[in-house]
Amino acid sequence: DSGSLIHVERNAYSVNSRLIGARVEARLYLDHVEVWYGQRKVADLPRLRGRNKHRVDYRHILEWLERKPGAFENYRYQEDLFPTSRFRMAYDGLRETTPGRCSQEYLKILKLAAEAGEVQVDEALRELLAGKTDAAITVETIREVLAKLDDIPPVTMVEVAPVDLASYDRLCAAMGVQP
Repeated sequence: DSGSLIHVERNAYSVNSRLIGARVEARLYLDHVEVWYGQRKVADLPRLRGRNKHRVDYRHILEWLERKPGAFENYRYQEDLFPTSRFRMAYDGLRETTPGRCSQEYLKILKLAAEAGEVQVDEALRELLAGKTDAAITVETIREVLAKLDDIPPVTMVEVAPVDLASYDRLCAAMGVQP
């Protein structure tokens, strides 16, 4: 439909905004829904259980929302456009600091999350919301925090010291067991 949604079994699923107005085929499976356009599968979505539920991915409708400036405030599935609670907190903060432009600024943050990575932007929002800096939450400040975070080595870098197997041999000998 015009909102980049398809309706399957009385549930709404978002698809890429390029498909607005196009006729697509939905193939239902036990745990997922495949969306086909022409002879190509364009989406594989987790199936919703029950009726009148919705699954909206902000990446699908971001382009559509950017073209319609006032659409975000009145969007029926607005809660689905907050990937984590930090994104919601950032939007609430923007409503307080920039009431006239908060939707446009938040959409820019979502666009950055789609381009740079949702997890990275969420981490940058955590830094900003923790109050470690006095900077307001904007796309520019998030980019600055992302640049600083890139300089920090990943936590998953672990260095394991070589194992001395001679101590194992001594332990086996002390217990009378053949290694």
